[in-house]
Amino acid sequence: MSRYYRYRLPPWAREWILICERCTLPIVIFQGIRTIFIPTTFDVLLLGILIGILIAFQLEWI
Repeated sequence: MSRYYRYRLPPWAREWILICERCTLPIVIFQGIRTIFIPTTFDVLLLGILIGILIAFQLEWI
């Protein structure tokens, strides 16, 4: 099984990954503030998924 390397991707795919990586933190902050004020089950699940994605980007799993 080959390991996933972000830098082997075509330039357009790397650009999309960088754009998503930079947009994730503001979305997580907004969702966290929204979850604090209006906590619903969907908001908590969405925040958990977004935090997982943010961690995956920070650890370069994606």
